[in-house]
Amino acid sequence: MKARASWVEGMAFMGEAGSGHAVVMDGAPEYGGRNIGIRPMEMLLIGLAGCTGFDVVSILKKGREAVTGCEVEVEAERATEDPKVFTKIHLSYRVTGRGLAQAKVERAVTLSKEKYCSASIMLGATAEMSYALEVVDELQQVAAE
Repeated sequence: MKARASWVEGMAFMGEAGSGHAVVMDGAPEYGGRNIGIRPMEMLLIGLAGCTGFDVVSILKKGREAVTGCEVEVEAERATEDPKVFTKIHLSYRVTGRGLAQAKVERAVTLSKEKYCSASIMLGATAEMSYALEVVDELQQVAAE
């Protein structure tokens, strides 16, 4: 796996992945940026959410669960002094499907955080990680309406 970041101007960088995809990163104006792109530390959190979400959906699909949606929200706190590493990270999962078994969704989240999600395991080495899970059953929502 490869990636690179090339300086564009000010504090803006073009990040390019080995897969050929690119993203603009920039800093806030108070740090010399123009606010034209995502912050690099935000990219880490988005990567974490995508990594664990990928795992959860994959595990549920392999288990033949009728998963129709998965959202992972991440909130983090950083150290006040350099290096300003993440010290606390909270992931909130909202998994939607038809007839989803709560236990199977919980198992998928646990497998992701303990075994498969490289991002959460790496970030968990410096940050206190916490989790919340909401399972939304579309069948029960339709019946209630």
